[in-house]
Amino acid sequence: MQLDEAERDALDNPVWAALTTRQSGLAVGGGLARRYPAEIGPFCAVREPSAQAFAALHQLAGDGGPLILVSAGPLPPLAQFQVRPLGSACQMLAAALEPAPPSVDFTRLGAADAHEMQQLAGLTRPGPFARRTHELGEFIGIRVQGELVAMAGERMRPGSCVEVSAVCVHPQHRGAGYARALTQAVGSAIVRRGSLPFLHVFTANTPAIALYGQLGYRTRRVLEVFELTPITPAP
Repeated sequence: MQLDEAERDALDNPVWAALTTRQSGLAVGGGLARRYPAEIGPFCAVREPSAQAFAALHQLAGDGGPLILVSAGPLPPLAQFQVRPLGSACQMLAAALEPAPPSVDFTRLGAADAHEMQQLAGLTRPGPFARRTHELGEFIGIRVQGELVAMAGERMRPGSCVEVSAVCVHPQHRGAGYARALTQAVGSAIVRRGSLPFLHVFTANTPAIALYGQLGYRTRRVLEVFELTPITPAP
């Protein structure tokens, strides 16, 4: 699938693109800065890295908890925030992915499973996962003797793309192919709906990058991930 200029721009600033288009109904903020509600997650974005935009973002920081910003480049000096780089992340697209039938039995997850999903994410740390993160898209999981041991789902929706996210497996159940099967199932469902799957993975996570490469994902570019903690509370 060839990306046009608008789609490339959307993927260069994926949180902003998602919160100004297909997920605008979830957005907190306005024309310069936006974030997801805290109970959905800490991801935020600015329209462009200007002093005015970061001042607007500071207003959205709430009780002082850290925000997560994904950027196409380094950030300017920020007086309002303590900035902690979290690392570089490969943005990978599955342009050649073909829908595939499920290779394992999985169950669809929702509000009734939210607590278990948070527990699994807290144990395996696939990325921020809050009380209402499951509302961002379809999530599926694998249960063994009733226990949720693996899951994957959808997060950002910039342009014509849908992000595969929260791919995680309980440490006691790794090696069974669950991550591969769930990633393929989520991506296949996205393709069947006419969208393009993509994902983010830290460059240091070479096993995951290798797995996604085997599934047809290719690195489009590398983005930087920052944690922003307000130095002073927003007025």
